[in-house]
Amino acid sequence: MPSPVMPRLLPDTRPRRALAASNFVNAVGSGLFLTAGVLYFTQAVRLPAATVGLGLGIAGLLSLAVGIAVGHLADRRGARGVYVTTLAVQALATAAFVLADSFWPFVLAVSTATGAKAAGLAARAPLIRHHGGDRPQEFRAYLRAVTNVGISLGALLAGWAVQVGTLGAYQVLVAGNACAFAASAAVLFLLPPVAPAPADRGPRWIALRDRPYLVLTALDGVMAIQFKVLTVAIPLWLVGSTTAPHWLVSGTMLANTVLVVGLQVRASRGVDSPRAGGRAYRRAGAAFLVSCALVSLSAGTPVVVAVVLLLAAVVVHTVGELWHAAGGFEVSYALAPPHATGQYLGVFGLGAGLSEALGPGLLIALCIGWGRPGWFAVGALFALTGLLTPLAVRRAEEGPQSPKRETTPSTRTRPKTTVPSRHPAPATKPPTDRPPVPGAYSSSASSS
Repeated sequence: MPSPVMPRLLPDTRPRRALAASNFVNAVGSGLFLTAGVLYFTQAVRLPAATVGLGLGIAGLLSLAVGIAVGHLADRRGARGVYVTTLAVQALATAAFVLADSFWPFVLAVSTATGAKAAGLAARAPLIRHHGGDRPQEFRAYLRAVTNVGISLGALLAGWAVQVGTLGAYQVLVAGNACAFAASAAVLFLLPPVAPAPADRGPRWIALRDRPYLVLTALDGVMAIQFKVLTVAIPLWLVGSTTAPHWLVSGTMLANTVLVVGLQVRASRGVDSPRAGGRAYRRAGAAFLVSCALVSLSAGTPVVVAVVLLLAAVVVHTVGELWHAAGGFEVSYALAPPHATGQYLGVFGLGAGLSEALGPGLLIALCIGWGRPGWFAVGALFALTGLLTPLAVRRAEEGPQSPKRETTPSTRTRPKTTVPSRHPAPATKPPTDRPPVPGAYSSSASSS
């Protein structure tokens, strides 16, 4: 059943509060960079925009495989220590932005920071699973709401640097970003140490051998392009193809943020099984199709009509985003074996990483370059992805690496004889999302 504590402003246990506080401080730093990072390199450092775009693309591609390796390291060596290390590296790499005055120093610094961020997301997954209680997916939804609050605050603080516009102001912003990551790492030492999961005797990279999970990763990557609709496609469409006032770009982002903060936990409550997660993807795809249609209709209309259509599109899109996020939290955690959570979540992040790298170009080509038909094509792509995901979930539940298949008694054949066997009988305990019992982990270990 859904946890009754999630609606509270603060989680009810110290480890969850520590994770939430660390996540909030991290998000404030991310908000600073998301708002003014590109402007720092183009306006203050004076790097050409094309150079910055190329460097960011290289960094995004290089970071794709990092999450898998670091996620596996977190499973085997301890998630807390690995996660703290990724945040420390992110802080140092961000501080190095002040030295990035040409292309290659810029690529090195931004690639290190981007890779550390991807690695940190994978390393954090075992911590969420262990401390998230019966429903770690629901706690992950709470953290997403916290992230949106932190990013909004960071964006407000970044507005000062953008308004002043001097090199010194931007360098203060960079320093604040680096300090936020360092503080986020320091807060994690409040987590109680927990030993890593015991190593499995099977193949090391089991997530890369789990084809149904890889299919889900690819489908989530396609669906994750929706995150760029609000930050890339709608702003360009609003400014270039509608009569809506340009300030509505900020209004659409504000509406999205408020809805995510207020409704993400609630939207995740009913998504309590992999198949429910698949259905959430299906609903999300339908919502994105409706949203894209509304955006396309806003072109060539009076100001009031354009504003109403765009705001309605953003609201519908955000509802789809809530379902997509809830479904992603559920299937990514529930279909990952507990002993390989970091590795599996690192693999699942590949889809979002590819959408980060390829999504903007695809949306610009279809929605902006092709125009109104392109919006319908993008919406149809989301809807088709939503229809395919429940089928992929069913295959993943039946796959050899599925936690359900590994632990459900009906999948095991009991010995027909009472003669003692030389090998112990396989465990028949039903699947659970609860943290491992204290006896399975040493309290003196270095990670949580």
